[in-house]
Amino acid sequence: MSERMLVQAPERTLPGAILWAVALSLVLTASAHIQVPFWPVPVTLQTGVVLAIGGLLGPRMALMALAAYFVEGAAGLPVFAGTPARGIGLAYMVGPTGGYMVGWVFAAMLAGWAGRRFAARPLPLAAAMLGAVALNYLPGVAWLATFTGWSRVVALGVAPFIVADLVKAALATALVLAAAGRLRRI
Repeated sequence: MSERMLVQAPERTLPGAILWAVALSLVLTASAHIQVPFWPVPVTLQTGVVLAIGGLLGPRMALMALAAYFVEGAAGLPVFAGTPARGIGLAYMVGPTGGYMVGWVFAAMLAGWAGRRFAARPLPLAAAMLGAVALNYLPGVAWLATFTGWSRVVALGVAPFIVADLVKAALATALVLAAAGRLRRI
């Protein structure tokens, strides 16, 4: 474990790592179901939670949490936003928002790296969190374009959500900064 991590997850054992990953996947599930009605799909807290988990616990634990979340969803559990009404399982994962879920992997890695490196430095941390949002959009927009076409993808998959995602990045940045030096390793 890096000494720069804000919170040290008890992942020294496989059972501890699995328990943390499942617990964090439940946080991701809750964030998927906290929704603000919006068009074309509701706004959720998922991106902010991915950034916060990465920033606080590092890229490895964030990736483990995402892996658990994706396995739960692929198995048909209603963990994703809008499930089961909008479908479940692999069919949901390869649907229009699937690319954004892939983008969480890249966003979590960057947020985790930034949390370790810049936990007490506001500007570099904020810049990295904004970069993580951009990394989330790259596969998300590319995949969504296969459903909407390139001419409509920005109007449907970026413009409606960019302000909310910037707010989520700011909140995740603030959380990591607030935690710097305050949280004891557990």
